[in-house]
Amino acid sequence: MSESKVPNELLYTKSHEWVKIDGNRVTVGITDHAQGQLTDIVFVDLPAAGKAVTKGGSVLVLESVKTVADVYSPGNGTVSEANGELKAHPELINQDPYGKGWLYRATLAAPLDPGELLTPEAYRALLASAP
Repeated sequence: MSESKVPNELLYTKSHEWVKIDGNRVTVGITDHAQGQLTDIVFVDLPAAGKAVTKGGSVLVLESVKTVADVYSPGNGTVSEANGELKAHPELINQDPYGKGWLYRATLAAPLDPGELLTPEAYRALLASAP
């Protein structure tokens, strides 16, 4: 397995999203590992602001030259913003998954319990155990 970047300031899901928590607001994207598995992302079906999201529910779909993948919500709430730049430049997800390639921001009904997400160390262990 190639070494994926796993920033220490973020938390992660088992479905390969990264989550930045700011109170009851979150910014979500896909990890470097996920973008590498998808290969070249060619389309992002961005959610509209105001879309209700549920924990573990699909928020948006990414299309790559290889496959289609859902991106899931870490909690219950409402999308507050989607990264509109990705409509014209979906490749930003591949080029900068933790920066310009962020996907959406949501306001959650209750703050996330960081214990429900993976620490950077736990996410690295998950990647290391993958076949």
